Amino acid sequence: MSVLPILTWPDARLATSCAIVDDPATVETLVRDLFETMYDAPGRGLAAPQVGVLDRVFVMDAGWKDGEMTPRACINPEIVAASGTFARHDEGCLSIPGIAVPVARPDRVTLRYTGIDGVRHEVDLAGAEALVAQHELDHLDGIVTFDRTDPALRDDLIARFRAAR
Repeated sequence: MSVLPILTWPDARLATSCAIVDDPATVETLVRDLFETMYDAPGRGLAAPQVGVLDRVFVMDAGWKDGEMTPRACINPEIVAASGTFARHDEGCLSIPGIAVPVARPDRVTLRYTGIDGVRHEVDLAGAEALVAQHELDHLDGIVTFDRTDPALRDDLIARFRAAR
């Protein structure tokens, strides 16, 4: 296993939609490396494009910093249902270090994905798990938190990010 370098915005790979993974076995090493990199960072989620791999894969563990480890590897994930109620949080991103972006997202989602074992799963997520899954799924679609806020605030946050670099 390896800790991989995490790309930072505005790397073009972070704005690229990722390819479907045909065989989960082909991404086993990637999944292990994503977990090791995420825990080392330390983050709650990490998507393949954040380490330069343009495959539809992310890993998450929303609660490990506060309690029990619940690692989840998601291959070809999709949100199949979302609540009509939204929660607004300041989201950090390992690819945009030092900047928290206010983002409103559904507070509950149903996530369908393939596990590393090739089995298809469908889970209902709420709270931090729902937020992390949506954030990481955005990465697979080439979307970063800057893209989820209003233009005036986006410009201010980008200026702050660039000034801090």
